[in-house]
Amino acid sequence: MGSNNKVAVVAVSSIILVAIGVAVTVGIAKNQQGGSDGDDSDAKNVTPSMKAVEALCAPTDYKETCVNSLKGTNSTDPKELIKAGFDVAVKNIQDAVKTSSVLQDVEKDPMASKALQDCKELMDDSISDLKRSFEKVGNFDLSKVDDIIEDLKVWLSAAITYQETCFDGFENTTSDAGEKMRKALKIATQMTSNGLAMVTDLYATLKSLNLPIFDNNLERRRLMSTAADDLEDGVPTWVPEDTVRRSLLAAEPGSKVKADLVVAKDGSGKYKTINEALEHLPEKENKTFVLYIKEGIYHEEVQFNKSHTHLMVVGDGPTKTRITFNKNFVDGTPTFKTATVAALGDYFICKDIGFENSAGPDKHQAVALRVRADHAVFYNCHMDGYQDTLYTHTLRQYYRDCVVSGTIDFVFGDAAAVFQNCTFLVRKPMDNQNCIVTAQGRKERRQPSAIVLQNCRILPHKTYVSNGTTKSYLGRPWKEYSRTLIIESYIDGIIDPEGWMPWAGDFALRTCFYTEFNNVGPGSSTQGRVKWRGIKKITAQHATDFTPARFISGNLWIPQSGVPYTPGMFQHRVIKD
Repeated sequence: MGSNNKVAVVAVSSIILVAIGVAVTVGIAKNQQGGSDGDDSDAKNVTPSMKAVEALCAPTDYKETCVNSLKGTNSTDPKELIKAGFDVAVKNIQDAVKTSSVLQDVEKDPMASKALQDCKELMDDSISDLKRSFEKVGNFDLSKVDDIIEDLKVWLSAAITYQETCFDGFENTTSDAGEKMRKALKIATQMTSNGLAMVTDLYATLKSLNLPIFDNNLERRRLMSTAADDLEDGVPTWVPEDTVRRSLLAAEPGSKVKADLVVAKDGSGKYKTINEALEHLPEKENKTFVLYIKEGIYHEEVQFNKSHTHLMVVGDGPTKTRITFNKNFVDGTPTFKTATVAALGDYFICKDIGFENSAGPDKHQAVALRVRADHAVFYNCHMDGYQDTLYTHTLRQYYRDCVVSGTIDFVFGDAAAVFQNCTFLVRKPMDNQNCIVTAQGRKERRQPSAIVLQNCRILPHKTYVSNGTTKSYLGRPWKEYSRTLIIESYIDGIIDPEGWMPWAGDFALRTCFYTEFNNVGPGSSTQGRVKWRGIKKITAQHATDFTPARFISGNLWIPQSGVPYTPGMFQHRVIKD
């Protein structure tokens, strides 16, 4: 119980620190300018501190929670508001946890108990992202305001997703522990949402001031951008030739690699297993550390931790270096913990590796790879499974020349994830099952997340044979504001003419954002697509907003990884072979 208190309290307070410390001054001014010219007797009785609180809470979806959390303060000083919000949050969370019987109920249901354990880890993830948000705000540099606001939005969005993932873990459990957990963490979830609203509103307010600094930011990003004809073998020419990343990523699979640590199943490396090597990886590195995994099939469950930053994992090719395991939901493991490999450290780069969950279609959810690393890059990798193969959990992710196979929701999650030149293979499902490529999990409208497939191919796996009743779809809305874009891609005739499948009833059909732009192939016609309100038609300009340079600020970090990279549109060059 003490651990739960700590996690929830730190999460809430960190969010308040992020949102208030930046937004309050601008918010007060804007709120005062929008006052009424009529009877202002009530307004005269409102204290300056209350005006600050109301201005701060104005753009949020949970205004009552926001105001009630802060109204007890008698100051307009952001630091005092922070303290007041922290104190109120502490009391609310402590009271909620003390009066709940979550732990007692959980002990009666093994799956609920595991879900609670996952919640602790997920809230720790929230702490990590929210603490760095606070640090970013503490060093707020207006010359980099675009980058800072994007970071804040991405990290706050991740916090929302971690909390939702916690609650998802209680589905199909026999107790009411999930509902009690929601109540216990009500303030935390609402204040996380409010924090994202505040940061989003802050950015809009700053932009409306037409400060010259935004012109400078735009010019800086323009100078960093890379046109398609500035690429050399797919790598921007301005990336230094002597970087370890460029040389490694340019190498052919199986070529000799200068590695910091070698794993070899045949005993020719320093370690025979990946997990042995994990114990000797450096932590919180700021320079690239190369882990080379030689050819072999490694039957291991592997987790590259949050502390394993700037780690590059290189294999001998995705069909030669393979990591496989078989954890799954049917046998008693929550989806979140079924991953064969989990990549959690920022600036994680992976090349020439195969990931597999071998549980099979009858075991339901069984993840091959889960990624919650910010600025993660995967190049020439394979992810093979059936249901829930690739879990693009949170933060910013880029996939190039990868192959993902599966049956149901085999690319899912709530990251800002862009796939370029990737192939998605629909495998043979069980009888009476349909196949769905994507299930994006965006819960709130302000979250900067989506699954974007650009210049990709959606094809049947060689084992796929339709029985006449099985249908395949591009995606379905896992969460209310699910967002998926298929751009400049090849769609095989395996995809049903309706294109998109409901999750349950009319859930999210009005609020999702699904679009297809400039695709080819026998399954690419949009004439027979479903007519939901959430099915959108977009312009070329709008489509460009979801290319990696703009959507995930890819020009600032992807080229440095050394992988082939197209920052904008492919100019109709769709891979067909």
